[in-house]
Amino acid sequence: MPAGVSWPRYLSMLGASVLAMFAGAQVVHRYYRPDLSIPEVPPKPGELRTELLGLKSQQGEPGPERP
Repeated sequence: MPAGVSWPRYLSMLGASVLAMFAGAQVVHRYYRPDLSIPEVPPKPGELRTELLGLKSQQGEPGPERP
């Protein structure tokens, strides 16, 4: 007997916890709606929204020279 409870009670609690985890994952998956499409061609640099927007402007402009 694991954790001092009977096998039927242990298995029912295990099943309920697994079902609750699956249901929670499904709710989060439906709420956030991830984009699961895979593009055929990799995106060009700068097209991804995850890239830093300020980095592109900093690379193109020379900064003030320091002594």
